[in-house]
Formats: sequence, structure tokens, C-alpha cells
Amino acid sequence: MQNCLAKRIRTISPSQTLAISAKAKALKAAGESVVNFGVGEPDFPTPEYIIAAAEEALKNGCTKYTPSAGIPELRREICEKFWRDNGIEYEPSQIIVSNGAKHSIFNVCYALIDEGDEVIIPAPYWLTYPEVVKTVGGVPVFVQGSKQNHLKITPEQLEAAVTPRTKMLIFNSPCNPTGAVYSEAEVRALAAVCEKHGIFVLSDEIYEKLVYGDVKPFSMAAVSDKMKELTVTVNGVSKTYAMTGWRIGYLAAPKAIAKAIDSFQSHTTSNANSIAQYATLRALTAPQASVDEMVSRFARRREAMIARIGEMQNAYCIVPDGAFYAMLVVEGVYGKKFGDRVINNSIDFAEALLDAAKVAVVPGAPFGADDCVRISYSLSMEDMLEGLERIDAFLQSLR
Repeated sequence: MQNCLAKRIRTISPSQTLAISAKAKALKAAGESVVNFGVGEPDFPTPEYIIAAAEEALKNGCTKYTPSAGIPELRREICEKFWRDNGIEYEPSQIIVSNGAKHSIFNVCYALIDEGDEVIIPAPYWLTYPEVVKTVGGVPVFVQGSKQNHLKITPEQLEAAVTPRTKMLIFNSPCNPTGAVYSEAEVRALAAVCEKHGIFVLSDEIYEKLVYGDVKPFSMAAVSDKMKELTVTVNGVSKTYAMTGWRIGYLAAPKAIAKAIDSFQSHTTSNANSIAQYATLRALTAPQASVDEMVSRFARRREAMIARIGEMQNAYCIVPDGAFYAMLVVEGVYGKKFGDRVINNSIDFAEALLDAAKVAVVPGAPFGADDCVRISYSLSMEDMLEGLERIDAFLQSLR
């Protein structure tokens, strides 16, 4: 039966994030005390004023088809958001509202990548990027960020990866899974390489509001007019407003690219959910106190997490500046045993940790970082600290 499947679907790997989370949920449903560090969504409820906007849209009968690119008032507000937050000027015709940022990413790759085109992906990377590239016939080319550079790549590395077949760079800052945030100077240096070679950039900025301390993200499209014409910026409301299930993402693109994506989307999913679009409009226009409070709480958890991991032996973390993830480096225990099982890689580690300590983490292998596991601090402070205690005890138990 496998042979009946199209080649493009046979190249896709299942999401390790969802697999670990599913096993953790099954254990919890069976009555086990499970701490789940694998979840990639805020643990806060969607703010009440956003829910009220959805209820209002329902009462007003806003339940019909919308333009495939999104309701006009939302697209105008997204333009305002880009100008206000990023200093980038767009027209509503350049904005496409989709069913989540992941959908936007697929749309961009479908519109720009031909069979055999190479797409440079800094590693560690969000595990969906290479799968989308492969689906549309592209070839992922991975460039490894070093631990000494906080898991970020350099312009010299980018330059070395460019070939005549290079079409696009997928750039994610703040980054999932590392929490790395590129400075303005670093963004400009990478942009110079892209401008030199005419490389398009898919800039995934879904975590832009989740940064800590004095760190500030900088948009690739803000570098120059030339870079703006080479960049498609993807964003959304899932992370910033705790709206993961509402499935609203959006992109801003040069006019020709936006027009092509609009045409494609009109034949695939049509419009994004109408009610969620009106809720998103309220999210973007209302006072942002709830966002500030969420970021403040994430910041406190981050500090506590970094401090507790600093006390561990045989593991350490690359300190994250954004998002709500950290890469826990666990290669120091590879070759050791949990019972009769030898831990040789991140998948072995994650499976043994879940079995032994009832703690769920995501293996680093699907992110291009098999020496690490990803942990999220998108869970309560109490659960997070309990989970870290269990991880520490598990590390000490290995022989």
C-alpha cells in the first residue's frame, strides 16, 4: 500500500514534537504524574477581550466567506503593525492572512521553490522547515550554528553554503528551538550575503514579542529597500496572544509574490476562519497589557530555569534570549546506561527520561541537534521546577 503514495508525501517525517506529547498525555490520562516540557504553546488562556470580539463577530453574523487574503480591516491593521513594530511599510494588497503561520510558511515555499532549488536552513531549526521544503521539491541545505555563537550562524557560513542553485534562506529569530535572537548587526550582515546573491528570505518572526532583558529583534525586511523585495515576513497571533487554536497567521510580501500566494490560497483553503479574523483584529488593536504580563511571567520562569540547570552535572543549556524554549545539552551522558538501555542519542535520552522520571522533552535530532533536547518553559513555575528536579535526579542515576 505504501507504493501507492505520492513521492512528495513519502518524504515527510512525522512530528517528533507531537509524538512525545501524545505519549506524555497518554501516561497522564493513565494517572501518572507527568511533567511535559514538550509543549510549544503558551499555557495562558486567550485574553477575555479577544474572546469577546469573537462572540461579537458571531452575534453580528460574521460567519460567511471572506476575501481569500483576509478581511480588509485586518489587513490594514497588519500593515499598521508592521510600521509600528518593525518600521516596514506595506500596502494591504501585500498582506495574506492564512490558517496559522505554518500555513503561511507552506504558501511561501510553494510560491517560490521549484524542483531542485536549494533552501538554506540554519540549524538547529524548527523541524517543519525541511519537511515543507521537501514537499514542494526543494533541497534543504543545513548550516550549523555553533554553541560558541549561541547556536546562530555567521555570514561567512552563509556565504560558504551558497551555490548557483540557492533560492532561499529560511530565517527564524527569535528561534524555535534555541531561543536565539539575532542582533540588528547580525541580521544586516546576513542580509548583505542575500543581497549579493539575490537570495530570497522567508523570515519567520512568530516569536518577536517574546524577548527578554535588553534584547530586541530586528526584521530582515527592514534592512533596505532591496532586502524588502527579497523578503517574505511570516508572523501570527498564536504565541503572542495565546491563540494557538484560533489558527491565524499572516505574511507580508512583495506585490507579485503576495498576488501569487493569494491565488494559490483561494484554490486550497479559501479564507482563514472569519470569526478568528475578527478576534485577531481586536488582539492587534487593543492595549497590550496582557502581552506584557505574559512576557514578564515567561521571563521569571526563564531566569529560574537557567539557574536550576546551572546546578546540574552532565548537562547545561545554551541561554535563550527569546521564545520560550531552551536547548539542554545532554551529550555528556551518551554512552551511559538507564537500566540495561544504553543512551546513545537524544531520542534514547527522551524516551528513557519519560519512562524513568515521567518527564517529556523533545529530542534534538529532528531539530538538527542530536546532542540536545528541547525543553519549554511554557508551563507553570511549580511544574517546571519539579520537572527540572526530576531531570537532575535522572542524570545522576545514569551509570
